[in-house]
Amino acid sequence: MSIDFIVHDADDSVGVIVVEGIQAGQEVTGWIMEGNETMTCTVHDAIPIGHKLAVRDLAENDAVMKYSVDIGRAIKPVNKGEHLHVHNVKTKRW
Repeated sequence: MSIDFIVHDADDSVGVIVVEGIQAGQEVTGWIMEGNETMTCTVHDAIPIGHKLAVRDLAENDAVMKYSVDIGRAIKPVNKGEHLHVHNVKTKRW
């Protein structure tokens, strides 16, 4: 089994795509480092390598968690399998 994305901690709401060519409709496999488990997800959007993928549904204003750290907030609802980037996540720093 090949790994398409990595989730660092079990409480994270995002994973990071680690391969090129992820396309909408593709089922991808992720590795949850904490606990050494895998998960699958169907991708809604093409997602470039290094970008984030929602691994659970997020409501507007939900905290986006990566490394068990709050890295921002969803500015609109985000469904599991969607690309997370500047169009739907904002930092809380400013």
